[in-house]
Amino acid sequence: QSLAEVGRRNCWCRPELDGSADIFIEEGRHPVVEAMIGAANFVPNNITLDARRRLCLLTGPNMAGKSTVLRQVAIICLLAQTGSMVPATRARLGLVDRLFSRVGASDNLAQGQSTFMVEMMETARILRQATKRSLVILDEIGRGTSTYDGVALAWAVVEDLAARAHGEVRTLFATHYHELTALEKRVPGVFTMNIAIREYGGDILFLHKLVPGPADRSYGVEVARLAGVPAPVVQRARAILAELEQSRGEGKRMSPQTETLALPGMEKRVAREEPPSLPIDIPAAPAAGPHPLVLLLRDLDPEELSPLAALKLIMEWKKLWADAPDTEEKHV
Repeated sequence: QSLAEVGRRNCWCRPELDGSADIFIEEGRHPVVEAMIGAANFVPNNITLDARRRLCLLTGPNMAGKSTVLRQVAIICLLAQTGSMVPATRARLGLVDRLFSRVGASDNLAQGQSTFMVEMMETARILRQATKRSLVILDEIGRGTSTYDGVALAWAVVEDLAARAHGEVRTLFATHYHELTALEKRVPGVFTMNIAIREYGGDILFLHKLVPGPADRSYGVEVARLAGVPAPVVQRARAILAELEQSRGEGKRMSPQTETLALPGMEKRVAREEPPSLPIDIPAAPAAGPHPLVLLLRDLDPEELSPLAALKLIMEWKKLWADAPDTEEKHV
């Protein structure tokens, strides 16, 4: 009676259940989010999983609504199989034997399990137990480790789920690893969708609409700005991001400050680095004169240096001369 009242009041539909492995949802909504923000503010979305399109790689920026789409599909399937109406205009659903979910971040420190360990344990359980009748939703697999490890693990999980039970496992996989979208043309059954946004006046507008194809980028720096990260940090992040993207796209060398931040797909930069500038000028020394470091030490006043400034000077001198051939003459 309660489900019937909620369904009638919120304009839910009566779902069609069949023996197929398909999922067709027209204008689906998340019932809890919709109740919190109001029906007029919630953007419904369509999703289809069929014999040709079994595994959806969902990309898009944070706050765009990827996790909402994953959860609403799972909730609609669960409600339908309890005998309830569902929050959608129309829904035709193949029966689901088990619903597997790997979302959120949690740890179990009392048992010595980190957040990433918990994530991997839940992923392992899914890969062992999922059948062709199961529905799997995965949110950001591999984010708790290094970029290379994370991409490799997420890539392998997608391939395994796409091949499991002859490619019949229904899966929604949300990720920020855009490298995974290349699997759409390599692995049968894999397709990509993204949550649309628009840029206007230097800001980003979240449309919360599910559209075909991969996202062009993650917009993480813009989301950080919206979250209140200080402006100098945001500006520095934009500069680093621009250099990383330019280096990847054009094959140019990066500056020494960002050389170690190479991402997957970027070749190792082997060009000789330009020596960084010192905070004080290095006097020019004749070929047979004392080493420039000797002159710097001679003119240096240790009492005027803070410990941090002294450490920085030592690091900069090491970069300049530690690996250089010893060609200086000995002076008494």
